[in-house]
Amino acid sequence: MSANRNVAIICRNTITREGLCRILDETRFNVLQAADSPAQLTRADSPELPAGTLVLIDDGTCQCDAATVKDLHSAHPGIRPVVLTESFDYSAMIEALRSGAFGYIVKEISCEPLVNTLELVAHGEKVLPSQLADVLQTRPALGAVADVADVQAATNLSQREVEILEWLIMGCPNKVISRHMDISEATVKVHVKAILRKLNVKNRTQAAIWAANNGLRGRSFDEASTPALPLGTKAPAPVATEALVAADAIKWPTASAGLTVPA
Repeated sequence: MSANRNVAIICRNTITREGLCRILDETRFNVLQAADSPAQLTRADSPELPAGTLVLIDDGTCQCDAATVKDLHSAHPGIRPVVLTESFDYSAMIEALRSGAFGYIVKEISCEPLVNTLELVAHGEKVLPSQLADVLQTRPALGAVADVADVQAATNLSQREVEILEWLIMGCPNKVISRHMDISEATVKVHVKAILRKLNVKNRTQAAIWAANNGLRGRSFDEASTPALPLGTKAPAPVATEALVAADAIKWPTASAGLTVPA
């Protein structure tokens, strides 16, 4: 079992904690510790968790504020905290992201999607709940909608790369994008690499944030025309562009500033 599949669980409720342990033990994860409070993992005598370990925190039974997540990061550098919450709370999600959480999951999720979501975190992705899509539709836009031609001129992105960037805003993996655009997954991968290079960003999440912050909007899903996904493929959820920008993770430039992202 590779280190990036390790997980620790923090949950005060014994039945819930044991249930999570059993679910994850029977899949692709190795449960290293199961604690009833964050304090058990932040004590001086607590064994240090390997870098890349997921720390699943049940916010419904344990207090999980910014200080808690930061304390966990201090005690175990390199971990990837994931908050498991009873209901979606936009402000709480923002706070979790600001404090260093890699995921915010609502308990309405079933076992298989939960495991798939944690797999994404194990591979370095940040994951957010589908409920965020409904919230973002009711919140003010980050800025005026950009003219695609202006974006292309300022970034040297091709029309197809802009379209893929709009799918990235929606949180779509390469497999889903390839089906929507009727191109191969390998071709999507090549375009994504080109997008990252041209925008001078490190990953697809940063690219999506840049796009939304510079006036691009995500592609809309038409249920009637959306192709069926292969068994086991996680349905995409929009990237939390507003949330991550609000979290001050990166100071994003405007198109007139030269489209460079500070290191």
